[in-house]
Amino acid sequence: MLVELQDARKTYRGGSGNVVAVDGLSLSLDAGEFVAVQGPSGCGKSTLLLLVGGLLAPESGNVLVAGEDPYSLSADSRSKFRAKNIGFVFQQFHLIPYLSVLDNVLAPSIATRATGLDSRARELIDRFGLSHRIQHVPGELSSGERQRTALARALLNQPKLLLADEPTGNLDADNASAVLKHLREFASAGGAVLLVTHDAHAAAAADRVIHLRDGQLDTAV
Repeated sequence: MLVELQDARKTYRGGSGNVVAVDGLSLSLDAGEFVAVQGPSGCGKSTLLLLVGGLLAPESGNVLVAGEDPYSLSADSRSKFRAKNIGFVFQQFHLIPYLSVLDNVLAPSIATRATGLDSRARELIDRFGLSHRIQHVPGELSSGERQRTALARALLNQPKLLLADEPTGNLDADNASAVLKHLREFASAGGAVLLVTHDAHAAAAADRVIHLRDGQLDTAV
């Protein structure tokens, strides 16, 4: 089992009171599995990704990724653990605007202090059809090219898990299909994908779809 949440709970505290984003949630994800998460806005989908991604500690319950609790690690060790094991793909791309495609793809190597990744970065850039853009900055790319750059970046360290938050939300149908194809290939090669999406077409690309409502699994769907 690659990912396991056991009775995880996360509450946000605000001026108007507490909001329970994830409420005693338990789920698992195996290597080679592509799972989509759907549900209404505010149901806890993005919080779930942050919990699994080692970015937001639960108040109670456990989060295990590759058999390890990332929240038991120091901040520095947790950062290295994320960089080694988890790739992130977001709707807004989160590319560094002043870096080239090549340097954006190489950015995760900073956290792991890994060397010799230049050839792998160039390999990924070629695989995603970006070789002619390798020295361009994000502002010179189309939305599809930016998302493919973000996906190449997520794969640089050969992670076990990809977390994708609405990765097709800003893309046209052709580019969305291309991104979903690459996610499918990653899972088929033995990685695991956890995809948050409102898009029924994107969810249909997954092996399994889970639905959240009010921070819990919606078994009525």
